[in-house]
Amino acid sequence: MADAIDLKTEIAIAGGGIAGIVTAGELLSAGHRVLLIDKDIRERFGGLAKQSFGGVHMIDTSHQRRLGISDSPELAWRDWQSVAGYQPDDEWPRRWARFYCEYSREYIFEFLTAKRIKFLPLVNWAERGIYGPGNTVPRWHVVWGTGYEIIDRLLGALQTHPHRSKLELLFDTEVSNIEVENGRVVGILGRRTDSGAGIRVSAEHVVIATGGICGGDLSRLRANWYKPWGDPPKKLLNGAHDYGDGMLHDRVAELGGAVTHLDLHWHYAAGVHHPAKRRPDDGLSLVPPRSALWFNARGERIMTPGPMPGYGDTRHLVESVLRQPGQYSWQVMNWKIAIRELAVSGCDYMTAFRHKKRLALAAGILFGNKPLVERLIRECPQDFVVADTLDQLMERMDGQNLYGNRLNCGQMTATIRAWDEMIARGPAYHNDDQLRRIANFRSYRGDRIRTCNFQRILDLRARPLIAIREFILARKSLGGIQTDLQCRVLRASDGQPITGLYAVGEAAGFGGGGIHGKGSLEGTFLGSCILTGQVAGRSIGKA
Repeated sequence: MADAIDLKTEIAIAGGGIAGIVTAGELLSAGHRVLLIDKDIRERFGGLAKQSFGGVHMIDTSHQRRLGISDSPELAWRDWQSVAGYQPDDEWPRRWARFYCEYSREYIFEFLTAKRIKFLPLVNWAERGIYGPGNTVPRWHVVWGTGYEIIDRLLGALQTHPHRSKLELLFDTEVSNIEVENGRVVGILGRRTDSGAGIRVSAEHVVIATGGICGGDLSRLRANWYKPWGDPPKKLLNGAHDYGDGMLHDRVAELGGAVTHLDLHWHYAAGVHHPAKRRPDDGLSLVPPRSALWFNARGERIMTPGPMPGYGDTRHLVESVLRQPGQYSWQVMNWKIAIRELAVSGCDYMTAFRHKKRLALAAGILFGNKPLVERLIRECPQDFVVADTLDQLMERMDGQNLYGNRLNCGQMTATIRAWDEMIARGPAYHNDDQLRRIANFRSYRGDRIRTCNFQRILDLRARPLIAIREFILARKSLGGIQTDLQCRVLRASDGQPITGLYAVGEAAGFGGGGIHGKGSLEGTFLGSCILTGQVAGRSIGKA
């Protein structure tokens, strides 16, 4: 590469998401010179974490204790294993998960609070499980200000760092290869995306923080689809990062590094088309209402292999929808349910949280989030159907059904009426598993404020009726580059570290090439990026 721009540093970090940012901060604190390279533009510095809702999974925190929640690393580790489904040879994923459970308070909670990041007073209870325990207790801590606040504080800490002069930021630059001499990584190669000029960076250590394989054009994701799920859906929405193409995963594999579990992914079942249309099949992830009924494209309530409550088991929801005709679904509700329970997994639509508007948040809790629902109906007309009567609603739903599917209107009407009749009889006669789960949700005050009190769908006072067409939305790669507990990349042949090479965040499967196994307890993605970033920074500092 004769025309390459030559640069030199101590540590080169490829990727400017939250894991790369945390790693850079730790290395600066140790006095090292750092070059952080990101393919994206400066305005999007922070990656998907900046757009997230900002929920972080943490264990035995002061917030939990204040609420009387008794938690411990031992209980969390037991819960983690209940959804992971580890294979016998998943040694490093197990070690990383155990490390997370034991040190989340120190490496995540105390780290964030030291950056003056605040959390909402109520700890949320995500992923309770369907048949297994899932999260035995609430652990999902929501940042006041969403993921935008996390990134803003972390970038502020970088800019005001006493060793800021030792940090160089390089945007609009793709890292495409890793240089090795005598078995040791000595730098990276890339190119400027704006000018096409080549880049060569000499470094004593290289950190890969480039995310997973679920973004790009989704072709890589489809090629690594989880086989027990059958074929991937014809319509798959993209909620991952544009540049998550797995390029450096391939380079690591070519060097002999271990890259594992690329067929394990974390998707969401309630995706709609993003009105921004920034790319093909751009997706927006909804938080599905618990009091809505979930139907397939034929108007049959989805109950196999079990009920479909939101916040119960996200992987179960995805697997259930993938078994349906067309591999998409409809959620049916009314206005009252929507304004109380519908939410968006991201900061752009959850404006009261994002902009720290306490009065707007209080009004949403008391009277419902009307602006959000109105905005979604207005901006997502191809997936949101609104009508005054059930017959009108089903007719309009049928007009937006795909692949030749048609509703069995008689069966769907009977299902909704039977649901409403059961609610009208009173809680003593609620012989439906979804209603029993709603009662359980409402027993915890963190969920009671955003869960309806057994709301009938055809209630004339709660109209109009709303149906949302929802698709599987791709989000995270659960597998990745295998690392030890120092974030060193390991060789596939003998399990020994490749000298000078590290991986963090989603690129490393959030730790060990697959810390989550097959499932997640939610909030562990941001948490793992922060955890691995700190570990890598400290490990390289000692090295």
